[in-house]
Amino acid sequence: MSEPETLTVDVNGFPTRVWRKGSGPKLGFLAGFGGLPRWVPFLDKLAEQRTVIVPSLPGFPGGERGHSVLDNQLDWVLAVRELLAKAGLVGADLAASSVGGALAAEMAAIWPDSVKKLALIAPFGLFDEADPATDPWAQRADNVAGLMCADPEIWKALKAVPDGANSVEWPIEQTRANEAAARYLWPLGNTKLEKRLPMIKAPTLLIWGEQDQIMPRGYAERFAKGISGPTRVRTIAGAGHLAELDRPAEVAAAILEWTA
Repeated sequence: MSEPETLTVDVNGFPTRVWRKGSGPKLGFLAGFGGLPRWVPFLDKLAEQRTVIVPSLPGFPGGERGHSVLDNQLDWVLAVRELLAKAGLVGADLAASSVGGALAAEMAAIWPDSVKKLALIAPFGLFDEADPATDPWAQRADNVAGLMCADPEIWKALKAVPDGANSVEWPIEQTRANEAAARYLWPLGNTKLEKRLPMIKAPTLLIWGEQDQIMPRGYAERFAKGISGPTRVRTIAGAGHLAELDRPAEVAAAILEWTA
């Protein structure tokens, strides 16, 4: 697995990492809970057919401390809009997972021309009091891996300190990613996105891991029902909340087929 090209853009005065790899039409990806401290097989699968561009969300690995100046929903939405523009993704297909999925949906709703086709993997943004999502910030650290992935070892490998990394700074960056997501979504993960779903006209693929322990499967239908554009729901067997980590080939194939 070769490394991607790494670029840096400025968002609200903070340097922000943008990965780029592959060739063909652009396809953006916004990471889910915990971010992407390293390049993963899922992205390589996408890059076999597309130019994959992966901007880091504020505060996520590669996003420095950009979340520290984002105080409300509007701040987050505008920051991500600026990030996508500087990454060259306005008008491109956009895939996103979990926390990133909520923000990708906002982009498609508020700026319809900015997203061609949309693929969302178990996105946050909705809340059903009768069937609440699991709060990942309320969990013991040793339980998080099993909530994020059907195979906890995949999450542990993603978060393990790589050879040559600063062993002090690395865990700080991982904790900062959780803090950034909480700053945007805590306590209920409810951004009132349901009100804006009808504004989404982009054809939207909704992907859910069959073993997702964070987002109840019924949320997929709520998203599909609310979005005005064409939708399809795809369930991935053997996958948890971050289905792209558990089943990289299957999830990538579904996204590539949808955005072809």
